[in-house]
Amino acid sequence: MTALVGLWLVLQGGGWVATPARPTVGDTVWLERQVVVPAGWRVRAGRLDPTERVEPLGEPSVRRAPGGWLVRYPIVAWTPGAHTLALPPIWELRPDGRADSVSGGVAGFLVQSVIPDSVLGPEPRGALAPVRLARYAVLPPAAALLVAGVSLALGLRWRRRTPRAEPAPRHVPLEPEVPDARWLAAGEPKAVAARAAFRLRVAVARAIPEARPALSTAECIAAVERARPHASLRELRELLEQLDRVAFASAHGTDVAALAQMARRFAQELER
Repeated sequence: MTALVGLWLVLQGGGWVATPARPTVGDTVWLERQVVVPAGWRVRAGRLDPTERVEPLGEPSVRRAPGGWLVRYPIVAWTPGAHTLALPPIWELRPDGRADSVSGGVAGFLVQSVIPDSVLGPEPRGALAPVRLARYAVLPPAAALLVAGVSLALGLRWRRRTPRAEPAPRHVPLEPEVPDARWLAAGEPKAVAARAAFRLRVAVARAIPEARPALSTAECIAAVERARPHASLRELRELLEQLDRVAFASAHGTDVAALAQMARRFAQELER
């Protein structure tokens, strides 16, 4: 039967040859035909349209061959069996610009199935033997549970351990205070005035909580007057105002060392 189909395909080929000789479904099949034309003529292949069973895989190629031109079409077949495909006309281009068309004819080729013949007619098989249930040992799961329990107990005990006692921080001695004379020698009278005013304001706040260090000088004096209406505040007011003028660089030629000494003495009297 296969020989008869092959003979029929050769008769129907119309000069077309299919390669490979025994393709299967999905393989690339090349349809080739040699076209003989006079010298100086050229050949152009027509476009092949797809069908339900056969599709082109690309544009046709035309190559020069001994005695003419070789026309090739890459195609693919999606169903097994014998196929006949009508090819488009082939154009012969003359040197003078004229063109003639030649019928492409019909190409025949045989495509084999990728499924073996034994699968096409499967034979029924007997039922499989019942699967025997395997017997499992109890010791491995019990050992795993025991190991997991011991690990959990050790982990909880480690988590609840007594916190480690941290050593007391090492005592770092404070650096000695920089004397006022050194600040003045370095050209920093503002620093001396600011430090003296801060110490005096802190001493006043300790003696009178309403006179907080965050208040301005006028607000601080007003708070002291409200807390101690009968106290003499002229010296405190003048001292704080002079320190502010030095700190804000609005007083020149002032004896800053004497002001700082006076503020220190006034603070000591308030802390007594």
